[in-house]
Amino acid sequence: MPSSRRSANGHAPSMADVAKIAGVSHQTVSRVLNHQELVRPDTRAKVLKAIEETGYRRNETARALATNRSKVLGIITPSFSHYGPATTLLSVQLAAHDVGYIVTVATLSTFESESLRSALDQFLGQGVAGIVVIAPVAGIARELEEATLSVPTIVIASSWISPQSSLLRVGIEQRSGVHAVIAHLALHGCRTIAHIAGPPDWFDAAERKSAWEDSLREFGLDRGPLFSGDWTARSGYRIAQELLSKPLPDAVFVANDQMALGVLHALNERGIRIPEDIRIVGYDDEETSAYLTPSLTTVRQDFHALGTEAVHALIDVIHGDATAVPTVHSELRIRNSG
Repeated sequence: MPSSRRSANGHAPSMADVAKIAGVSHQTVSRVLNHQELVRPDTRAKVLKAIEETGYRRNETARALATNRSKVLGIITPSFSHYGPATTLLSVQLAAHDVGYIVTVATLSTFESESLRSALDQFLGQGVAGIVVIAPVAGIARELEEATLSVPTIVIASSWISPQSSLLRVGIEQRSGVHAVIAHLALHGCRTIAHIAGPPDWFDAAERKSAWEDSLREFGLDRGPLFSGDWTARSGYRIAQELLSKPLPDAVFVANDQMALGVLHALNERGIRIPEDIRIVGYDDEETSAYLTPSLTTVRQDFHALGTEAVHALIDVIHGDATAVPTVHSELRIRNSG
């Protein structure tokens, strides 16, 4: 169906153009668009044919302002290119589309209250039905706790700054994935396990680090060196140089696949055999992880399920239904590196 047609006055086709061609009232066109039953089949057919001929597309923002009923969701996301937030954003967009909603995205370049408030005001002005906030870092969480949220809102984060928060939240449960990593390494005879964590203000990084420490205690293993990277392969490579200056641990649990890629590269350069000399495990299961040398043992996060659960829970709230957000679990993928 064409989307670039113009009406006689040179503007994009309107509902009035559809009504004129179909020979019906504006209200009848509206009833057809809203799938109401009070339209005769032959009239409905004429309206649908006129919509096809004109290439008419309904303006959801204008509709929301006129009727207070919107099929638009706002998404607030930080301006990260990292795998987790970027994949989460895509999963939310796809899940919203699957249930008949369109999305508008506001990307925050900073975590200041002014930028968050501006994004919220933008969405309220557009008449969105609800808001999804992707909040991987503590800075966004603090600002959200202070914000006035006048439409249904759900936060996507693996943890939060306040257990008493009233915000609806969904995230991928991190601790079971880390526990599976340490159990797997213990089964293969590893006694000393190091960790390369992500930035400390990220919820995922904090959860994985804490779970690493708890799992070592549970299995009676020794705590190897702890490092902190910035999620990039470059930082993993740099940290591996420091790791190589000391006696090697039996294994390294790396908080994401990109940093693990840097570690693998550094170890390969030195002729360190993986997994014979040291085992390496990542987190995320990026598409390329299965094709590294050696292929990377890692933890898969189901971002498709995360986006689906977030959107469905938000729509339940929009419709006035009480909702319990289920936990999204992760899964260990065993390959050659670990």
